[in-house]
Amino acid sequence: MSNELRAELDEWIDANWDPELPVREWWQLLASAGLTNPGLPEPYGKGWGRSETRVLAAALRESGAIGSPAGLGMMLAAPTILAHGNENQIDRYVPSILDGTDSWCQLFSEPGAGSDLAGLQTKATRDGDEWVITGQKVWTSEGQHADYGMLIARTEPDAPKHRGISWFAFPMDQEGVEIRPLKEMTGRSLFNEVFIDEARVSQEDLIGELNEGWRVANTTLMVERAGIGGGHGMAYAAAHPGSIAGHLDRPAGSFVGKRLALAAGGVGPGTLQLLRELAEERNKLNDPRIRQELVRLHTELELMRMNGQRTRNKNQQTGGEGNLAKILMTSALHRTRQLAGSILGPEMVLWGEEAATGGVIQEMAVFSPAPSIYGGTDEVQRNIIGERVLGLPKEPGPNKETPFSELLQNKTEW
Repeated sequence: MSNELRAELDEWIDANWDPELPVREWWQLLASAGLTNPGLPEPYGKGWGRSETRVLAAALRESGAIGSPAGLGMMLAAPTILAHGNENQIDRYVPSILDGTDSWCQLFSEPGAGSDLAGLQTKATRDGDEWVITGQKVWTSEGQHADYGMLIARTEPDAPKHRGISWFAFPMDQEGVEIRPLKEMTGRSLFNEVFIDEARVSQEDLIGELNEGWRVANTTLMVERAGIGGGHGMAYAAAHPGSIAGHLDRPAGSFVGKRLALAAGGVGPGTLQLLRELAEERNKLNDPRIRQELVRLHTELELMRMNGQRTRNKNQQTGGEGNLAKILMTSALHRTRQLAGSILGPEMVLWGEEAATGGVIQEMAVFSPAPSIYGGTDEVQRNIIGERVLGLPKEPGPNKETPFSELLQNKTEW
């Protein structure tokens, strides 16, 4: 099957790829064929699993074509809107995500609401057919390039903590929205602070039911954790989607071979092969410690693969597959960092394109603390598995029915 699929994809790419095409037109061709996010159901994708998607990724990469528009719109917004949006919302938002016209960010975490996300303080106040939004978000990936944000805000402070929250498709390019990039150890600015001061969003942009946004947000979070844990399986395009970055009208070929940032959770079979080749080049494959760590990394990657298979089989699901995927990925990423250091030795501290691996492994090592924190810390994932999957008792806390505005930490805020 994979050989037949590869032959079909090679034929399609040969017939359609042209490096002189604007990025916009190339992505529209991919989207029309259901190939920008083939894991989605038809007509938006192909309903493929990871194995078929990897065949596509390899075909694009080896042909020299750029991949689909990457980012949180593709990874999170499209699946969430397909699950909870009405027909009009799906028609308005999903096609422009799939063809890269619009870029999205995630407006979830706040300075006082990270691991305890349901403690968010951002306010949404109804004003006719609009909602007025005031609050602060942080760790907003790619916020500086986003056309829209997946915003969760408190629409009813007198409801219990996990209720009274709503999920909006929030336009970023408007007065009252200030975005401040945060520079990381890598020298890049993947994350941002976002300050919102009486910005507006239409009632028509409420995704799901009013005050039921926590249920919608949980869909986003589960897709995110599974995505971090398994990756898209796609060839990441070097071009940013959306209107703000200004890449859509540039020739697609100008982005071939380039990358804008390290893909989150970027550990897979290719990483294992790279480390094995590095060890072989440096005559370290006979070192029993190196061989043992290579086998351990292989084992973790196989567990990730099998966990992904279980995710697609409803009869085998436990409800914790996304959480397990994220824990496995961060563990594999940390193991990769340690193993690469053992293989490269002093070369591990060298940076830039002329360094070993072109600096990719070195940047991964510097970035590696982040995935164990974003998307919900690994500790939060273990708590969720313990409570929701294993049935262990929850930590003591206030009564679930206590209104958010009466919780001690929130009394002075409302």
